[in-house]
Amino acid sequence: MDAHIAVLTNPFAGKGRGRAAADAALDRLTERGAEVRVYSGATAVETKELVARAIAARPAAIVVVGGDGTLSGIIDDLVAAALPVALVPAGTGNDLARALHLPRHDPSAAVDLVFDGTPRTIDVGEVRSGNGTAPFLTIAALGFDARVSERTNILRWPHGALRYYLALVIELVRLRPLRFVVAVDGGADERRPGTLIAVGNTASYGGGMPVCVGADATDGMLDLVEVEPLGRLRLLRLFPLLLRGTHLARPEVSHRRARSVSVRAPGLVVYADGERVGEHECTITLRPRALTIFTPPDSPASKERADD
Repeated sequence: MDAHIAVLTNPFAGKGRGRAAADAALDRLTERGAEVRVYSGATAVETKELVARAIAARPAAIVVVGGDGTLSGIIDDLVAAALPVALVPAGTGNDLARALHLPRHDPSAAVDLVFDGTPRTIDVGEVRSGNGTAPFLTIAALGFDARVSERTNILRWPHGALRYYLALVIELVRLRPLRFVVAVDGGADERRPGTLIAVGNTASYGGGMPVCVGADATDGMLDLVEVEPLGRLRLLRLFPLLLRGTHLARPEVSHRRARSVSVRAPGLVVYADGERVGEHECTITLRPRALTIFTPPDSPASKERADD
């Protein structure tokens, strides 16, 4: 690879893991003789400005060191530039890396994919809500799970995982079904209450919870999972099944595939890739095979690409 490689880092990703991951990735790129230009942003606004500068310099590829939120925040720029991307996972959940079989605990192996990996084009999800549009790569969450994320962001104490668990307890106490109105693929409105709706481009969120088990980021389809109204105890009993990916067989859970999903409900909050992207109403669609990303040559993802 003759042209330089741009490395875009978020040192604060994954509660500071981004800095160590970036150092390891840069060391490996230097070992392999690459010319590297580094762009390090501390905020989403800085990262957005830096990716524009990186793209303007015409690199051969861009290495993004960060989590799902870091990458989804600059997706539009990367798609428009049609540059291949290597993701060095350094976030909290790293669910895109899990879906694409990327090395999640070895930054050197992750950056090696620039040289040894197989480029693969994947779908990019889109949430339109209000006057804005937000791209996403993994799952859009609407309902109880989104409210837990919202509560976690509001709380200032405690720190770490305990804050998430406290948010979970608070939202369990406040649990009420939402009055969802859902339209699939432009069809008629379907009115029904529910606990949560998940619309997946990939299978998992929250660091490996496979709520949309079977979702594939290359098939041009969304996976729509709905959970009917549940009491607190029934919802708690469902969580172990969600962790194992066996919940789709339950009668209170429905699953179908779609190209577009519109949802509205009083009090609706929408999260995607761990970020708040909408409220009250939204329409979720896909841009098929919009982003090129390096994957391991022997992964199921790359084998599917070779068979295309």
